[in-house]
Amino acid sequence: QVPLVESGGDSVQAGGSLKLSCAASDTLFNRYFSSYYMAWFRQVPGQGREGVAFIDTDGNTHYLESVKGRFTISKDNAKTTLYLQMNSLEPEDTAMYYCAADRYLYYLNSAVRTPFGSWDNKGQGTQVTVSS
Repeated sequence: QVPLVESGGDSVQAGGSLKLSCAASDTLFNRYFSSYYMAWFRQVPGQGREGVAFIDTDGNTHYLESVKGRFTISKDNAKTTLYLQMNSLEPEDTAMYYCAADRYLYYLNSAVRTPFGSWDNKGQGTQVTVSS
């Protein structure tokens, strides 16, 4: 397991935008970065983590219904970095956001059903706070 590091969390007003990043400093992980399925999860205190956005090795994506059209997940294989562009933020988006990566997922539908705790590589989170 390789620790992932998220960044970009901040406090913004409703309607604003943020771009989260996720990367690792592990050489072996970065060498095979393009072969990883990756995802963003979020958690509000007292609730479980929910999958927000997923991306497979071909760039196919899946989004939580409530963020469709507002959030965009992307992978830059050259920079070995995962991103989450968040636009039109709402107070309901306030949460700790976590990234995850796994080389042994083979279908996007399977990745979407995989809980955060089952992903091979996970981050510690970055806080996003949206005020009304």
